Amino acid sequence: MEHRAHQTTAVLEVALRNCHDGSEYADLERQFARLEGVQQVHLDRTRGVAHLAYDPAVTSAQRLEAEIEQRGYACDCADCAPSEAQPGHPSVGSEGHDHAHHGHAARPAPAPAHDHAAVRHQEHAGHEGHDEHAGHGAAMVNDMLRRFVVSLLLTLPVVIFSPIGGALGFPDMPPFGLSMGLWGFLLATPVVWWGGWPFISAAWRALRRGEANMMTLIATGILVSYTYSLGATFLFKGEVFYEAAAMLTTFSLAGHWLEMRSRFATGRAVEALLKLAPATARVRRGGQEVEIPLEEVVVGDEVVVKPGEKIPVDGVVVSGQSYVDESMITGEPIPVLKSEGAKVIGGTLNQNGAFTFRATAVGADTALARIVQMVQNAQASKAPAQRLADLAGKYLVFIALGSGVLTFLFWYFLGGQGLVFALTVAVSAVVIACPDALALATPTAITVGVGVAAREGVLFKNATALEATAAIDTVVFDKTGTLTEGKPAVTDLEPIAPFTPEELLALAASADQPSQHPLAEAIVRAAEERGVGVQPPDAFDSVPGHGVVAQVKGRRVLIGNRRLMDREGVEVGQLEERVSRLAAEGKTAMYVAVDGQPAGVVAVADVIRESARKAVQALHRMGIQTVMLTGDNRRTAEAVARRLGIDTVIAEVLPEDKAAKVKELQAQGRKVAMVGDGVNDAPALAEADVGIAIGAGTDVAVETADVVLVRNDPADVAKAIQLARKVRGKIKQNLFWAAIYNVLAIPVAAGALYNSYGILLRPEWAALLMSASTVIVTVNALLLGVGSRQRFTRA
Repeated sequence: MEHRAHQTTAVLEVALRNCHDGSEYADLERQFARLEGVQQVHLDRTRGVAHLAYDPAVTSAQRLEAEIEQRGYACDCADCAPSEAQPGHPSVGSEGHDHAHHGHAARPAPAPAHDHAAVRHQEHAGHEGHDEHAGHGAAMVNDMLRRFVVSLLLTLPVVIFSPIGGALGFPDMPPFGLSMGLWGFLLATPVVWWGGWPFISAAWRALRRGEANMMTLIATGILVSYTYSLGATFLFKGEVFYEAAAMLTTFSLAGHWLEMRSRFATGRAVEALLKLAPATARVRRGGQEVEIPLEEVVVGDEVVVKPGEKIPVDGVVVSGQSYVDESMITGEPIPVLKSEGAKVIGGTLNQNGAFTFRATAVGADTALARIVQMVQNAQASKAPAQRLADLAGKYLVFIALGSGVLTFLFWYFLGGQGLVFALTVAVSAVVIACPDALALATPTAITVGVGVAAREGVLFKNATALEATAAIDTVVFDKTGTLTEGKPAVTDLEPIAPFTPEELLALAASADQPSQHPLAEAIVRAAEERGVGVQPPDAFDSVPGHGVVAQVKGRRVLIGNRRLMDREGVEVGQLEERVSRLAAEGKTAMYVAVDGQPAGVVAVADVIRESARKAVQALHRMGIQTVMLTGDNRRTAEAVARRLGIDTVIAEVLPEDKAAKVKELQAQGRKVAMVGDGVNDAPALAEADVGIAIGAGTDVAVETADVVLVRNDPADVAKAIQLARKVRGKIKQNLFWAAIYNVLAIPVAAGALYNSYGILLRPEWAALLMSASTVIVTVNALLLGVGSRQRFTRA
């Protein structure tokens, strides 16, 4: 398709106020996608919000809002004004890419990145859009709870003066001389029409679309029970079972309240993340400190932070110093010292010092906003297992309705039972077959799992990435910056008498002090960190490809390779064996000579991360193969691999060839995760089944990856895979339970055990069992979050 760089796309955010059932969203996606001018639909089940990307040349926000309300959905809409995009800048979709944005934080905007220009969101006063929708979700949950409580209070008296109550020893007749029918009618009517309205209205909307869903089953069970009882009360003489209609309504409300509570809970946690940033910032403008709203901070502003204040946006410290608590972002409990040149993250908490920093990222570009966006996209996206469950649920609705009809026909015409019995059994079959548990099996596990992962510093960009991570059997690590710190450091000091290690380091660092070479900088930095005095040399000469010749305190100091020593006529003697040994360990060893005599060896290497060995060991315990993919020479790479216990080394690979190496592993039938942090890793991250970016890596790596490790810790790779496998396990458990439940429950509800064992499952008990199935699936998913920190720490 031709790329249209100058086409604009607008995004309409719709908060659905009366869509109480998460399973209804599958139908909504299809319905909203058919609206004229709509290019893509993205439904966030954790907030009850739909994002509609549309062409403003074809339709408008007001027109779309009107069409949505015509379909029976009450909604609150926040219009996102269209704008021209920067060519080549990707837009946000369910894949989680960034886009240009005004305001405090990003909302997922599902305009296709390959077709359309960037989406520029207009948010209202920073937090307000998110607060509004957080409140919207809470209001829906509270409304469902209110309906449940009132319905329960009205249902109990109906049940007490019913055959169920009689079996429990309660009086047979209602008070005030009312008949069973009139008593049930007075109390059950508000339960059915007010308490059950979310189910009835949703079923009516589905009927208008010519479809059937889970709400259709619940509404059918409620209305059949209620309508027959209504007729038996006022039109003909017969048994009433208002208690069935009331109990079905109440139990269904309870199940949906629990489901909505768990579905919106993680959404609220994400909104709470967004609130970490303060509403205002103190900046220096015109030589004065002024306090301005957060959304008015721009890149380049000098921001002043005082003790105890939250840091408003991302930036780099320019003056002052303090310790900053970054645990809310990274999860690390120990405060981090921030001085000139250090990076600070918006939303983190300054402790006892004061400092000024220059803003480098604001609005949607801050680390906090990007974390929020990634988590929201992941929770709102649909996993492959979810699509299968939605399809199965849709067929199960028709199976349930068909079961109800066949059950009625069998018992009424062939079973020799009366109308009341046939209706009772038919309603029970319809109710118990309601596939709520099947529809919730995947989204609840995904929602809880993504939330737990975010708290543990692992960000899955979408549900597909989470599922793919669970299948990984090979992890490929980039070396520099991933397994290592990414900067050289002094690892060994081996002097020859009479020199001490401190004297050797002082001479080497002083000689190297003017040099800009990374190895020289590492030696000078080591001397400063160890408190060894470094003074500029009296004379300095850099010999390309050899090393340095300098005059330090009247002494001629050489530091470099064997060629420099040979050129200067220095006999290295016993040092040669030491240099060979250090080189075999993957270190760069340099000879040091003073006044023509060997003084020792200084070795420099890219330091291995402390957690890298733990990461490899944890992966091996999980049965996962490890591979190092690096552009470094083979001897250095193999030395690092030996120290870490990595299985396979692929060394001396050009950046442009890394993706091809990943493809070769995949051709062997492996499911590959690529872990990297640099620009040169981006193609390999994209090629892998799962790309995992170290959080402190480049923007390109983070944007290309499917999973981001916030804590910059390779050990979190194992944590991500372990969590993904746990989520996959929960999904399988839930799907199995939901399937086996319906296989066993439908025949029992249809009366399969009645003739042989006299077992008759009345509609109210069918409602209880249906709700219990939903609760079991929800609670099973919520168990993912119980004790997660302890489990994953031991991974």
